[in-house]
Amino acid sequence: MNNIEKKLAVLKPTKEPEISPEFDFVDTGYGKNHIRLLHIKREGPTHYIKELEVNTRLTLDSKKDYLVGDNSDIVATDSQKNTVYILARQHGVKSPEEFGLLLCSHFLSKYPHVMKAKVCIEELPWERMNSDGQPHNHAFICTPKATRFSSVTFQRGELPEIESGLKGLRVIKTTQSAFEHFIHDEFATLPDLPERIFSTVVYAKWNYASTQGVDYDLAWNTVRDCILDAFAGPPDVGVFSPSVQNTLYLAQKRVLEKIPQMSYIETALPNKHYTAIDFSNFNGMSQNIPNDEVFLPTEHPAGNIRAVLGRKSLLPQVFPPKTMQSKL
Repeated sequence: MNNIEKKLAVLKPTKEPEISPEFDFVDTGYGKNHIRLLHIKREGPTHYIKELEVNTRLTLDSKKDYLVGDNSDIVATDSQKNTVYILARQHGVKSPEEFGLLLCSHFLSKYPHVMKAKVCIEELPWERMNSDGQPHNHAFICTPKATRFSSVTFQRGELPEIESGLKGLRVIKTTQSAFEHFIHDEFATLPDLPERIFSTVVYAKWNYASTQGVDYDLAWNTVRDCILDAFAGPPDVGVFSPSVQNTLYLAQKRVLEKIPQMSYIETALPNKHYTAIDFSNFNGMSQNIPNDEVFLPTEHPAGNIRAVLGRKSLLPQVFPPKTMQSKL
């Protein structure tokens, strides 16, 4: 055995190294973040695009890379990056959820020692451009109304867990919102507000109990539309919101009613406050301008209302009793 072989023998023990009896790993994983790609699908003169940012993470059946620096089981993060590009080239990109599932399935099938694969994806919001009232064949515009994201976790021997979501959806309405009859004690300075501006930046994330018959693109659009409908209401009269909490619940309820495969939805609605400017100290300023008001946007501090709404029959599976309090 030469010197190089002796060194390799030290780095590659014949059995799994033992961790210290005082400690144990809670979780491990490694991967590549911020893998950017643009996929173009051409159907004659009509083109379709998907721009994604992909994060990958693999968990192995051994901890020898951590314990003794034996790298013989590691699928390099650079290889994981290349896998993203190659599978996009071979199979295309239909939706973030389907592409994430494809990547996780590939890692588990190709590498038997990979016990869990997780892929998180964000999609850039490109929309087809309109020219003279007609959809353009190959020109697009980035419209950051909301960012779509997904997370696929596939553990060997189990069914994949698929989460989808949206974030950064900023909305505002100038009436049909109130906040009254809350606790008025010695700590309260906020008066009852029978009329106020309602503005928020929507964050929502949901989990699929079943993927049977799921159209991920349609489901994502349905969630967005349900949230906007509960927030805004009919275009001519709107809908009254007695609290952010109530609007949040009505949106979540509508989502679960429309998408039976969904097990739960988590939503957060932070307040984006607008405070009326006081013009009383400005001499000669007319106070009789009933239809024009000026407000000061204030970002901080901001209230943040959050809830997780799920199907009762599925909650014990998704949130075991010992974690229910921390999750909900």
